[in-house]
Amino acid sequence: MDPMATSRTDPVTLEVVELIGAVVARYYAEYEQAAGQHALTGAQARVLGLLSLDPLPMRRIAQKLKCEPSNITGIVDRLEARGLVERRPDPADRRVKLAVPTDEGRDTARRLRESLDFAREPLGELTEAERTVLRDLLKRMLGEV
Repeated sequence: MDPMATSRTDPVTLEVVELIGAVVARYYAEYEQAAGQHALTGAQARVLGLLSLDPLPMRRIAQKLKCEPSNITGIVDRLEARGLVERRPDPADRRVKLAVPTDEGRDTARRLRESLDFAREPLGELTEAERTVLRDLLKRMLGEV
């Protein structure tokens, strides 16, 4: 029997897959609720959170969030109308526009992050070594190592 097929169907792997699904579902539910408290949709909050880390062109935002660039354009338009984001020329290539959070946008993203307790509380119960192992395993699963 193929050892890879066995590793995908063994009880521990199946349980881990279910647990990851449960974590993702709870995270998104809390994210939607927190976004709503700031009068944002979940998608708007995710874009704003991403931009608060690094200004990006629309195409790159779409790649990171795995969605169509036209969807991102609409989301950025709505964030811009609220004064949370602005478009600026990319200093490296002035033909490209970057979506950049305003001061109010950065502040909103910070408050949104601070209101997300779901992951922070259980993670706080893990030791630093356990959190490091978990981080490294998640990165490995995502092919970032």
